[in-house]
Amino acid sequence: MTHHPCSVSIICQPPFRAASEAQTIKIRRMIPVAAALLSVFLLAGIPAAGQARDAKAAPATPGRTPDGKPDFNGVWQTMNTAAVDILDHTGQLGQPPGLGVVEGNEIPYTPAAAAKQKENYAHRATDDPTEANCFMPGVPRATYMPFPFEIVQTPKQVAIRYEFAHALRNIPMDGSPHPEGVPDAWMGDSRGHWEGDTLVVDVKNLIDQTWFDHAGNFHSDALHVVERYTLTDPTHALYEATIEDPKVFTKPWKISMPLYRHVEKNARLLEYECVFYLQEERFKDAPFHK
Repeated sequence: MTHHPCSVSIICQPPFRAASEAQTIKIRRMIPVAAALLSVFLLAGIPAAGQARDAKAAPATPGRTPDGKPDFNGVWQTMNTAAVDILDHTGQLGQPPGLGVVEGNEIPYTPAAAAKQKENYAHRATDDPTEANCFMPGVPRATYMPFPFEIVQTPKQVAIRYEFAHALRNIPMDGSPHPEGVPDAWMGDSRGHWEGDTLVVDVKNLIDQTWFDHAGNFHSDALHVVERYTLTDPTHALYEATIEDPKVFTKPWKISMPLYRHVEKNARLLEYECVFYLQEERFKDAPFHK
């Protein structure tokens, strides 16, 4: 007995085949429509996504203290090699290379002062007051030492304390002038005021024994420094300092650099006992052994 092929194979049944072909045609007709709708959906989402990215990338607004001033409270630090040399410099053993922080990369020394700077540089290993003897670095060098510093801000006074050498500056904000007839000091005398959102600190009465860096750049007792601190966002500030000393320089000059706020948990100054470490190295009798 011979069986018809369609009796053993469902795919041979004409009704099913016709239905399948109709569905295929219908699906093919729907593909362009679906593709168009998908394109419209995706394109419509692009502006929203772009706006979200722009909103996320927008710089945050710096915080303010209760009296409405920019909030500098916190621990700050530079990320440069200006303590080695405030001008452009190449690397040496134990000293990284770095870009300068001096505007124009030139210090306007008088001829005699330029010769003195070269002499300082030649004897920097033993004559740098800060690196060789752990003396306080003065202003502005304290700002860009490779150690953090903390700013404590109130409406009437700003205090800056430095991890290196436990240096401390109290900056009255009451408009009082520099005192007359007081001895010069390692960190000088500072007086502050606000110019808009910029903290301006006028520094005088600086002792002539500090250097600007380890390269022997120096000044006299006529040094006058005007610092400017400007918040650029919650974790960054611009530091600028104008240097004036008619005994050493032919004209005023300026340095500038970013400051970075420490944001890690429990950020604070730690104990760096430079004098004790030096005492141990030279005399082997540092007090932390007692």
